[in-house]
Amino acid sequence: MNRIKNIVIVGGGSAGWMAASALVKVLGTENYSIRLIESEEIGIVGVGESTLPHLRLFNNMLGINEIEFVKETQATFKLGIQFVDWLREGQHYVHAFSPTGRDYGRLPFHQCWLKAWRMGRASPIGDYSLTALAAERGKFMPSPNDVPASSPLSNIAYSYQFDAGLYAQWLRRYAEARGVKRTEGKIRQTVLREPDGFVDAVVMENGERIDGDLFIDCSGFRGLLIEQALHTGYEDWSHWLPCNRALAVPSESFGQPTPYTRVTARPAGWQWRIPLQHRVGNGYVYSSNHISDDEAAAYLLSHLDGKPLADPRPLRFTSGRRKKFWNKNVVALGLASGFIEPLESTSIFLVQSGIARLLDLFPEADFNQVLIDRYNAQSVFEWERIRDFLILHYNATERADTPFWDYCRTMSIPDSLRGYIELFRNSGRYFRDADEMFTVTSWVQVMIGQGILPQSYHPVVDQLPEAELDEFLGDVKNVVATCVEAMPMHQVFIDNYCKAPPLGLS
Repeated sequence: MNRIKNIVIVGGGSAGWMAASALVKVLGTENYSIRLIESEEIGIVGVGESTLPHLRLFNNMLGINEIEFVKETQATFKLGIQFVDWLREGQHYVHAFSPTGRDYGRLPFHQCWLKAWRMGRASPIGDYSLTALAAERGKFMPSPNDVPASSPLSNIAYSYQFDAGLYAQWLRRYAEARGVKRTEGKIRQTVLREPDGFVDAVVMENGERIDGDLFIDCSGFRGLLIEQALHTGYEDWSHWLPCNRALAVPSESFGQPTPYTRVTARPAGWQWRIPLQHRVGNGYVYSSNHISDDEAAAYLLSHLDGKPLADPRPLRFTSGRRKKFWNKNVVALGLASGFIEPLESTSIFLVQSGIARLLDLFPEADFNQVLIDRYNAQSVFEWERIRDFLILHYNATERADTPFWDYCRTMSIPDSLRGYIELFRNSGRYFRDADEMFTVTSWVQVMIGQGILPQSYHPVVDQLPEAELDEFLGDVKNVVATCVEAMPMHQVFIDNYCKAPPLGLS
């Protein structure tokens, strides 16, 4: 077999160092040379600080100690995302990570809840979710080892809110300690080989030529290899996801950190609030067609909980994806592969997923097109399902109070999303497609939270006597409430187990 020997990663940040860390962990350096090129002058975007539970799997794969990770990245814990004012002003709900309730035989819990809700005999669906209720009440703990599998406490799904820059620095130390070589500097030229147009090497500004067999493009929006060198093309989704600007600003901590990320609908987009141990991350994602940059900056600064610690940092983007994520011998990760706004915290997940997919389909030096085609097909499926999930938040709204929200409410949506909404609106049914990112629980929570209440429910629910239905829902609600009551406050858990030292003293 003609093996790949030299792997070159172009760009650092979370994407680059996640790729370097995973590759060196799985492949080692006995048969592979792994080099990462980055320039401190260019810097990183670094707005993503809110993650999904999948990151725990990535860290576990690397053998990272969770307590050390939390301290090193000034992290807090995250049980879900609170959506404020998305359906209408004054309304909010939590998209929580753990399952809602428990299934009744083959019946999904939400089908039982739907019947009781229509009869006026059920609480809001979040009252039956451990992580939704715990998030609202500021509680947190991981699953204890000594609880039965039937307890909601046995399945506490959570993730982290952390400083992405500190995470990248930590992964750099991890990767370099295991043999990844780092080159500082800017790339002046990309050399394509004849006759197939594969990337043969990159040439640094100082004249150094760095040859590679496999190149991983983590160069950000510019896509130095995937776009500037290979002209892969870009699929624009801005007609469905109209926000094209973001402003990010840190602020002083205010009160105890919430175990959830808050996203609040604003006149021309939405605002995020991500509490860390040492500060709060804030941002305004907006449409420049509906508000000016200066107006957006002023609006963001006037809606912070604490004093800003810097000037707002601007970011321009076009929602969409590369037409190919893997082109010839270049695989794009992070912003080089495309951009889906951070509404559901999918940015770091997509990097992680791309790395896992590359390892599953890792090529030999001939770069068999079958592997490349499969990688691209799976990536397109994943990105488009996430795209549809985000469009759902914008389109399923009653808001018409600003031109931005009126556009979102009335815009055309992909046929794939329309079919899922119609199915759910008919009888509350949703079927997960293969290995798509978001589960049935996620789609149900968001559709109900965004005001899509089914006209009916699964007919088998009617076989359950009403008294038995009431008893079932009441038992689930009481058990969840009791479990949440037993959980410590989020800040208390951090103070007891993983309090980070002040920056610079760790």
